[in-house]
Amino acid sequence: MEREINILAISGSLRKQSTNTMLMHAMMALAPTTLKFQVYDQLNDLPHFNPDLDVDDSPVSVQYFRSQLKQADGVLICTPEYGNGIPGVLKNALDWIVSSGEWVNKPTVVIAASPSPFGGIQAHTSILLTLNMINALVLDDASHTIPHITMKINKQGTIIDPDTKKALQDSLFRLAEACPN
Repeated sequence: MEREINILAISGSLRKQSTNTMLMHAMMALAPTTLKFQVYDQLNDLPHFNPDLDVDDSPVSVQYFRSQLKQADGVLICTPEYGNGIPGVLKNALDWIVSSGEWVNKPTVVIAASPSPFGGIQAHTSILLTLNMINALVLDDASHTIPHITMKINKQGTIIDPDTKKALQDSLFRLAEACPN
């Protein structure tokens, strides 16, 4: 029997009809059966980062986020681009992890998808700066920017572009391989 690999899945968007959230769920459906996903959908519950609150008795929502990361073998992030970077709520979540260490050496796949022809490249670049600073093990060969995402996933959340589907399946296999045994 193969070992279950626990993956924390995070969408950088709060929108109910977010393409990136749909993409994250579509990827979860494509994943090898060994990957078990826990969706972290509480970015909006995290308080604004404040070093004065980053103590042993930090806010409950921060403790929960950190515990989810600690329990995960790997992380999948799907994020939109907003204002040439990652959405503020996602950056805020990352800021809460800077000093705590739950993400250190944790295999991570980052997907930045956008309806623009640039595919969220600025968001991708922005999030990599922070993830590298907190020593996440970003799988560069499994992380992607996806331009014209609205032409590659339908309104029901199904990936309709075969090349995108294949690339994302490969990303999930690489994530599974990178997670410790």
